[in-house]
Formats: sequence, C-alpha cells, structure tokens
Amino acid sequence: MATFHRLALASSLCVICFSLVYIFTGCCETELAAAARGGYVVRVPVREFLSPGLNASAPAAAAAAAAGDGAAVVGTGLERDYTATRRLPQALIIGVKKGGTRALLEFLRLHPDIRALGSEPHFFDRHYARGLDWYRSMMPKALEGQVVMEKTPRYFVTTETPARVHAMSRQVKLIVVVRDPVTRAISDYTQIISKTPDIPTFESLAFKNHSTGEMDAQWSPLWIGLYALHLQRWLDWFPLEQIHLVSGERLISDPAGEMAKVQDFLGLQRIVTDKHFYFNKTKGFPCLKKPEGSSKPHCLGKTKGRTHTPIDPDVLLRLRDFYRPHNEKFYQLTGQDFGWQ
Repeated sequence: MATFHRLALASSLCVICFSLVYIFTGCCETELAAAARGGYVVRVPVREFLSPGLNASAPAAAAAAAAGDGAAVVGTGLERDYTATRRLPQALIIGVKKGGTRALLEFLRLHPDIRALGSEPHFFDRHYARGLDWYRSMMPKALEGQVVMEKTPRYFVTTETPARVHAMSRQVKLIVVVRDPVTRAISDYTQIISKTPDIPTFESLAFKNHSTGEMDAQWSPLWIGLYALHLQRWLDWFPLEQIHLVSGERLISDPAGEMAKVQDFLGLQRIVTDKHFYFNKTKGFPCLKKPEGSSKPHCLGKTKGRTHTPIDPDVLLRLRDFYRPHNEKFYQLTGQDFGWQ
C-alpha cells in the first residue's frame, strides 16, 4: 500500500512538472518568434477587441492602437496574433488631376481600417524600373484586415500604367475621381499659372486654330479631360466592377454620400459619415471637423480651392461643345450620367 501511494505521488509530480515545462516553453516560443520577426510583444486579451462600440473590423484597429506601428500582438488561445507589415496596395486612387483626389484621400484616412500613403509615389508612371520591392517599402505598415492604398492621379492618363498595375495584382481596386472636364481644365490652368505666371492665356493655349475654332486636344489641361479615351485603356485590363467612379461635384456637395459608396466598394464598414464634415464657405468645399487632440478643424491647404482664372464666355461655350461627344461616350462606358452641361 505504501508503495502504491509513493507511485501515485510520483506520477502527480511528473504531471505538474510536464505542465510547467509546456507552459514555459510555449510562452518563450511565442516571444522568440515575435523577436525573430523584428517586432516586439504586446499582450492584448480578446476582451479588448470586444468593447462596445467597436466596428465589425475593429480587431485590426484596436490592435493597431494598442500595439503601435510594427508591433506584434500575440498570446495564448484566448488572444489573437497581429503583426503590422508592409504590403503592396490593394486599392489605388488613379485619377484624375484636379478632380478631388487629395480630398478623397484625406477623408479615407479617417477610417481605422485604411492605411494610405500621404505622398504620391508615381511608381507605375515614373519609377517602375525600381521594382515592386521598392514600391512595397514605400507603403505604410498595416495589420491584417486593413486596406493599403495610395493615390497618384497621373496613373489614369499614362499609357503604360494599366498593364503594369495588372501585372502587380489582378484584384486591385481602382478609384477615379471625375469632374466636369471644362471646370477641371480651368482649375488645372489656374494651378499652372500660380507656378509659372508668365505663360500665355488659357484662350491662346486651348485652340489649335483660332480662325476655325479647333481645340488643341493634345494640350494637357484639355487632354486629361478626355475621360472615355483614358478609361478605355483601363477597361482593356480590368472589368468595370473593379473601377469605382467618384463624382468630384458630389464629393463637395455630399461628401458623406460619396464616402459611403467608396467604403462599400472597398468592403469596409461605413465609419466615415456626415458627422465628420462641415462646409467651409470661404474655401467653398467641405472640411473635416475638429479631430480629437487638435485645436482646430482640418481643411485642405491653400493650394486647394483657388479662385479660377476668368475665361471668355465664348471660349467656355466652345469647350462645352468640344467635350460633349467625349462625355457622352464616357457615360456609355460607365453606365452613369454625371450631368455635365
């Protein structure tokens, strides 16, 4: 009987020892794995992710807030693993210049599940020879479930870009902000003369032949507005379902409505809503309401919302005649009538 008791005690001690070894080595292995990835360990229980008010994709946002950029969030079976890494973008704002792309990007960056590069990398039009590894290194770190994106408006009109983007990803989502091409052209010219005030007038540059009234479709401010021409190149590589068109006019008059459509297109919960905007009468477009920790609301810089250069009314009429057939073709390609007169 004494022998039996001794054997039972020895067995119990063995079980306890094995349990302690398992727990110890399991924890060490997790921390060593995180260290090997170059990160650091932050333990976040599941209950942190289930706080009331978090959105459906809040785990990524909660982990990002708790761990910081580049942190690994690891643990036992009651916790989840999150590691921020640099990835190629899953979405691109590809155009158009002076259409409202900067405003759209700033609005999207309010969303906790969007990680967007602030500057324009111009990878697919200027720096393609640097390779995808260089492009990836430019991207912000993101957690699983977050959408990585960048915007370079020149992509929309660059001939080689659609094939290059397709070679990177066939599933990438593409966003184009379009605006009345006449207004866009004048805005483009206004920006040009702010940098080079000695250039000829809009009227003299817009016409190839003044006597016949033929417009110079190759002049950049006019050429960019030939949306159907540029969109067709993208449709040769991507289905229309992968291209979302944002109305530049509605982005000003109804930013929350346009943002709802963009968030749906990206597969994200509608977190950026009308509560984030107010209309700035001085600038003439919506601004973001005062964010937490800031003393003032956030509006786009001085280069946005410039007063346009006055244009001869007769030239405006000719511009509208010039763009009318191109706009109609664009409406047919997209299945949308943007109402440009």
